[in-house]
Amino acid sequence: MTRLGRAPAFWLLAVTLAGFLFASSAPSPLYIVYQQKWGFSAIVLTGVFAAYALGLLVALIIAGSLSDHLGRRPTLLLALTLEIVGMLLFAEARSVLWLFAARTLQGVATGIATAAISAALIDLQPPHRQRLGALLAAAAPMTGLAAGALVSGLLVQYGPDPTRLVYWLLLAGFALAALAALAIPETIERRPAWARSLRPTVGVPASLRADFLATIPCMTATWALGGLILSLGPSLTAKVLHDSSHVAGGLCIFIMAGVSSLTSVVLRDTHARLAARGGLSALIVGVALALLALHDGSTALFLIATGVAGLGFGPAFAGAFRAITNRAPLDQRAELVASVYVASYLAYSLPALAAGIAVTRYGLHDTADVYGAALIVLALLALALSHRLQDPQSSQVRAQGEALTVLDTPAPLPAHAPRAAERIH
Repeated sequence: MTRLGRAPAFWLLAVTLAGFLFASSAPSPLYIVYQQKWGFSAIVLTGVFAAYALGLLVALIIAGSLSDHLGRRPTLLLALTLEIVGMLLFAEARSVLWLFAARTLQGVATGIATAAISAALIDLQPPHRQRLGALLAAAAPMTGLAAGALVSGLLVQYGPDPTRLVYWLLLAGFALAALAALAIPETIERRPAWARSLRPTVGVPASLRADFLATIPCMTATWALGGLILSLGPSLTAKVLHDSSHVAGGLCIFIMAGVSSLTSVVLRDTHARLAARGGLSALIVGVALALLALHDGSTALFLIATGVAGLGFGPAFAGAFRAITNRAPLDQRAELVASVYVASYLAYSLPALAAGIAVTRYGLHDTADVYGAALIVLALLALALSHRLQDPQSSQVRAQGEALTVLDTPAPLPAHAPRAAERIH
């Protein structure tokens, strides 16, 4: 079969990654519809949301490094197949149990795909643009999240058959993506003992462990905010701000994720540490404005607040992501990416699940207040530790967070790591 060139394959993978996250946010505006239809509580609602993250985490831990052993292309095809089945379960859902099954399977598919595609983007990035792969690995998911929430909200509000249409459209899109994936060039030699990669493991190269630990507070602060908005954002607009529009419920997700993605691209050449610090500062301001909006009952201010928070989410996570992934050896890259997303999705799911439990006892408003205050404290801690973030383009890293000397040429891969261009077949 004819293979795509490096550049077309690179951009096809970026679009596919965005598609997986588009599908992950598509159910968010529908949660209230499902809740009204089947009469389940806020705990069940956030449980359905968390089922996705649980499936994703299991996939990352068990199969996060699978593409380092089996190959990027077959691993992606496996993920696309599972995603198609998940979309079918959503489209034909008959009860909340169907939602749990669909979200869990969707999480597994997205976890496998995220690690494989993110690593492949770095493998296939243009040699003269060594930051582009990591940038798209961070920006494409946010673009997908934004578009998925908005398009789903519009279809629920104005389209026919709101609980099925978006899933049938996504199923068709993923089927086309699977056909296109057959033409993607492979960058990894398949290892005979690839099945051993399925042993539960989360790995970080020894040389990058200190840097990885330094990124955890930053990743936690950003993704915990994302978890709140995607799980309870539509409920906040409907019940606290008294705006029942499904478009408004999806709009807060669209604004935060869209601004996040755009800002990541605009600030792509900003030093990783500076991007993270600026992002965390904006996140703190955005959360504070959101809490003020909830007390004032202002939908407009709440949407502005999500935009300001988005200014923080994108640069903070992209800076942290870029600080470590570009420096990983080729044959350990997917495993490291998996570790990054394990930390991120734990922060994405567990606080949101705790919030769902708290809502039933303390109410949505008080839960949002406590959650927001905790986010601000966590972001302040991440700011205090951000001096340890290193830029992957630097020729040297000085102790105590001193300035980095940035070269015009990318840092070479370690001697033991074969270059991607030499392994494509």
